[in-house]
Amino acid sequence: MAIAAKLKKYLDSNKVKYKALKHKLAYTAQEIAAAQEVPGKQVVKSVLVKAGDKFVLAVLPAIHLIDAKKLKTVLKCKSIKIATEKDIEKVIPDYKPGAMPPFGNLFGLETYVDKMLKEDVEIVFNGGTHKDTVKMKYADFEKLARPKVSNFGKHV
Repeated sequence: MAIAAKLKKYLDSNKVKYKALKHKLAYTAQEIAAAQEVPGKQVVKSVLVKAGDKFVLAVLPAIHLIDAKKLKTVLKCKSIKIATEKDIEKVIPDYKPGAMPPFGNLFGLETYVDKMLKEDVEIVFNGGTHKDTVKMKYADFEKLARPKVSNFGKHV
């Protein structure tokens, strides 16, 4: 396998430097951090969240969980819910649940990123499978994803 074709085309067409990496099968961001031998705060996890009646992509470091109260405030909504696998398959087709890249704009979604990620020069994220990741500069990610940066994570 390799990184997802749609992601590769997007990165290449925007002429950003990145490295496509392989690792043993991993399902969590913490497992990816161990497999890639990088700090957990540098590994990004993308979480599809239902905020009221719309979906958004919440992006945060592997060492954080979503603080629901903070995220509700950021999203200005009364309720949030982590999407189910069926929701993910519908909203983000062609990507394995749990292996989505952090580019909500590829799927017509707003992207919210936890401010802690800005502290890292480089980030590592899923490339569409549970064996492929991408390493790139955070600044390039921010330029392409155009996320709303806020504080909604809590340390694990």
